Amino acid sequence: MASAEANEGDRAVELIVSVASSPPEAAPAAAAAATADVNGDDAPEITPLLNQSEKPKINIFAVSYPRRNPREQVIRSHDAEVSPAVQCALWVWSGSRYSGLLCMAASSMIYFLMEAVSDAFAAQSIPLFETAFARCTLILISSYLWLRKGGQPLFEPKPARKLLFSRAVLGYLSLMSFIYCIQRLPLSQAIVLSFTTPIMASIAARVILREKLRIGDIGGLACSYFGVLFIFQQMLITQGGLNKAGKVQAYAKGSHHILAVLGGLFSAITGGISYCLIRAGARETDQPMATVFSFALLASPAAGICAFSFEDFVLPSVYTVFLMAVFGVLAFLAELLLARALQLEKTSKVSNIQFIEVALSQLWGIGARRLSPSFGRLVGCFLILISACSTMYNGPDKETT
Repeated sequence: MASAEANEGDRAVELIVSVASSPPEAAPAAAAAATADVNGDDAPEITPLLNQSEKPKINIFAVSYPRRNPREQVIRSHDAEVSPAVQCALWVWSGSRYSGLLCMAASSMIYFLMEAVSDAFAAQSIPLFETAFARCTLILISSYLWLRKGGQPLFEPKPARKLLFSRAVLGYLSLMSFIYCIQRLPLSQAIVLSFTTPIMASIAARVILREKLRIGDIGGLACSYFGVLFIFQQMLITQGGLNKAGKVQAYAKGSHHILAVLGGLFSAITGGISYCLIRAGARETDQPMATVFSFALLASPAAGICAFSFEDFVLPSVYTVFLMAVFGVLAFLAELLLARALQLEKTSKVSNIQFIEVALSQLWGIGARRLSPSFGRLVGCFLILISACSTMYNGPDKETT
């Protein structure tokens, strides 16, 4: 402890300097250097403690390293704990430039999985309108919980709300007309008509969204649709026409057949326009879930009214209810992935990927020995897979408008 006092005139200054870490013999020197006389106009010059000519010495212990944000450390540790399946799902959703095509491929695979599960597990026969009502209701509940859990609004602003409402109306009309078609036509004819939807969607996207329809896109869609025709060629000849006895099938008579075909074409056209509205709505709201919720919000009560008005209600068993719940969840995931695919990628490209559902279904039937490996069926699957692989290989366009 060093103390110094200076009395001059009426002014007195006392400065006490405490140097704890200095040795005892350095205390007087430190006190002398720190003591200054305060003298009117003559202010003493303050001597810096460190000479400017001397550069500070820096060693590895003096270098300051940037400290990580604790939040970043928590996020990284959390990411390290995520399972590979979740990481793969996140990569398909938004982790690649091929995410749009991959989402549509995943959606088609889920629809194929629904068909495979339906064939593997026999259940109680349920009317189509009742099935549609149950499925749309589960989609509505799932999308509502998704939006609530994510803290997202249920109803979008007015400009987006018009798009979502139009999408819901056209999607519901497409669903109802397809049910009408499948009730009155053979399954093969209904499938062939329903898979004109990707073609209608590409044409509608060219007209409504002004998307560029390239020659490669047209060739891919044509190749895939010819594959569908090759697959169902034999069925189209035997069903809806003359059977071996030369008699006309009961479900292919007169004006009812024409109305059913027109219903299938109407379903394809409205479905194609609905694809364009899904793309526009998802890009407007930046949230594909909004399109799924808006469709289910309209389709669920409307399908319920049709189920109780036009068909006899069938009380399902517990086992059937369980299968319907599984199909509802799978349909929700498929619709969500479809909306995400249309949000990210051009309509004509993702629509072509949709055909792989038919190829996978046929190959599964051949592998399970439920279908014979005919020449037309194998050629059709080959055409569809070649077209889909070509679309994936070419990748997304640089500009998707």
